[in-house]
Parts: sequence; structure tokens; C-alpha cells
Amino acid sequence: MDFTPEIKNKLNQLQEKYTAMGQDMASYLDGLLYADFLTYWDYIHLDTLLSLQSPKTPFPDEEIFIMYHQITELYFKLTLHECKQIATHKNLTVDFFTARVKRINAYFNALTTSFGVMVEGMEKEQFLKFRMSLLPASGFQSGQYRMIEICATDFIRLVDKSKRIELSTATLEEQFEHIYWKFGATELASGKQTLTLKQFIEKYSAQFLQLAKDRALTNFSALYQQFQANGNDVSALGEELRKLDLYVNVEWPLAHYKSAVRYLEKDPVDVAATGGTNWQKYLPPRFQKRIFYPFLWTEEQMEEWGKGWVLSVLKTLKNKD
Repeated sequence: MDFTPEIKNKLNQLQEKYTAMGQDMASYLDGLLYADFLTYWDYIHLDTLLSLQSPKTPFPDEEIFIMYHQITELYFKLTLHECKQIATHKNLTVDFFTARVKRINAYFNALTTSFGVMVEGMEKEQFLKFRMSLLPASGFQSGQYRMIEICATDFIRLVDKSKRIELSTATLEEQFEHIYWKFGATELASGKQTLTLKQFIEKYSAQFLQLAKDRALTNFSALYQQFQANGNDVSALGEELRKLDLYVNVEWPLAHYKSAVRYLEKDPVDVAATGGTNWQKYLPPRFQKRIFYPFLWTEEQMEEWGKGWVLSVLKTLKNKD
């Protein structure tokens, strides 16, 4: 059988490739000859994926809880994949930057719109029972989510709002001591760090600090301002960053807040979260005033940050009761 010119060209390209690497092309062709055809289930490791749910209790709804959190972490991994592409691109353009932020917004849109699985998708009685077997683990301990925050903005924006001005010229290590989420994992009674927080810091602190150093000049905020200073049209990019700001700092925390109200609010005393976090003050966006890109918002918008969303959700939940 005669090879077509196209096949001959491909073979020549392969020969050049393997010769440049000092490899024998014929050996690689032998490997291709004897290799099995790829299947869908092998490619995505489906059997392994479906075996990764290990409930701690016999309550059926615990599997929903596990799988949704696993799905969430996969979306976070997708987001960090885009963050890395932006930060490490050798010839970054506004168009490339904008397109990747659009992808991230699509991921967070999927997350926030699907959170009804957590808000309405489990029986409250089952949740309040199986959650006790999860102590002291908490969704608070999502390291990937903290990495997304670090990639998205200047590190000072993640410092507790009461310390931002004071620590504006401090070292990253000093700023890290006052990062906002540390104040959301303190014991309600004593104000001391919870075991949840201590475990989290021990596992991730070095990684977080290194990432903050690596992204000091390549986080989204810094890159946007560099493009703007160089006279680039950043209007479309700015619009996508505004969406990202709302998704990460309003919509996503609010989705968790809705879930916490649904499952943990109890008159007269609210049920504590598994990690002992003070969710009533930690989750509502209007309390934290965490804003990645203050230069993209008006003073009035920042003053009212998240307020409308929280009030509307509380009203909806109360009406259901």
C-alpha cells in the first residue's frame, strides 16, 4: 500500500522529532502498534472517580454532601489552571487575559447556580446527624479556594479590613498573620483559634505564602493595572473582573450563607458549624467587605457591598418558613 503525501509528511515530521531527541522512531511505532485503543472510562479513570465517596455514616444524603464538595474542588482546580495560564504567559495580551477570566466566571457561575443541591438537596434531619461525624473538618479548609483568592488580587486585599491600612507596607508574612479568614475560624466562646484553623495553617501556610510571593506582580489586579498604565483598552477585561469580584466575594459566600441559614439557624441559639467557625459573621459579604478590585467600583457600591443580596435571601428564607 502506497502512503499518501500527507502520511509521508507526518512520518518525516515524526522522524525529525525523535531524531532531535536522540530517540529511535521505530521503537515508538512498535509501542503504538501493540498499544490498546483508549476508552472513555480509562481516559478519565471513571472507576477510580466513582470509588472516591466514602461516607462516615449510614445516612444516604451524606453521599450528596461528599460528591458536591468533590465537584466544587474540581471546579476550583479548573480555575487555578486558568490562573496559572494567565500568570505564566510569556506574551500575555488583554484578549488572552479576558478570555481566561471569562472561563473562570463560567466555572463560578456553574458553582453558584448549582448550590441549590446543598441548600435544598438534603434532608435537614439527616444533615444535622451525619455532620457530627465530620468534626473538626470544614469546607473552610479548602486550600484551592484560598489560592484562587491569592491569584486574583493584591495580597493586602485579603487582610482583615480593620488592618489593611496599618499593614499596607508590611511584609507578606506580617500581612498573613491578619488574613481575613483566620478571624472566621475562632472559637465562639473564647476567641481562640479552632482546631480546624490550626490544621489548615499547618498544612497550607508555606504554600500560600510562596504563591503570594510568586503572584505579587502577576495577580489579576496587578496585571490589569499594568495593562491600563500602558494605554491598553481594558474595558472588557474590567467588566469580567467585576463579575469575578461578585462571584467570589458575594455570590459564593452568600450561597454558603443560605445553606448555613437553612441547616444551622435555630431559634434562640444557632447551631455551630463543624469547624467551630463563626459563620454568622464570617460568611455575609457585607460584614467582610472583601473586594478584589476597588478601583472598578464606586464608593457607594463598595459601601453597600453584598447588602442587597443578603437581605433578599433572608427575606426569601423567612417567607418559606
